[in-house]
Amino acid sequence: MRTRVGYTGGTAPSPTYRSIGDHAESVWIEFDPAIITYEQLLKEFWEAHNPEDQSPSRQYRNMVHFQTETQRAAAEASRTAIEERSGVPVATDIVPATRFYVAEDYHQKYYLRSDRRWSVAVAHVYDSADGLRDSTLAARLNGCLAGYCTRDQLRQEQASYGLTDEGNQALERLVRTTR
Repeated sequence: MRTRVGYTGGTAPSPTYRSIGDHAESVWIEFDPAIITYEQLLKEFWEAHNPEDQSPSRQYRNMVHFQTETQRAAAEASRTAIEERSGVPVATDIVPATRFYVAEDYHQKYYLRSDRRWSVAVAHVYDSADGLRDSTLAARLNGCLAGYCTRDQLRQEQASYGLTDEGNQALERLVRTTR
């Protein structure tokens, strides 16, 4: 799985953080449906998201994007199920995917970039900012730094990461602070 943050949903050409126009901030998830399905991603989304709130700002509006009619149907069915369980209308929009503009490098893998030890530890693996942004490892470590993995998961995966000694030491510190 790979993630990128950026802007989508609007008509303004070439949005940036300082000039977003009518776009919204968004996360692009590239996934292998043989490993994780769109429906599983929707389940994770709804569990991590308050579907009743909708930002008054277009920049921060809540949206689920679909690329196919099958995905549209799955997204709408999942929204309906949430509404039926909660008894409250879901304010999250379900919209067709439009052009996605990748955000500036300093917005990518925020937690990983915010900790100098981590950014130094994994920098040797990537030859460019694009390599870091597009990396499955960087997405995984960023999620772990944000609190979305368990100690056991980190330990099981550690050997496959290809980290430097400093990176492995940083990972051990992360493991000790992870549930």
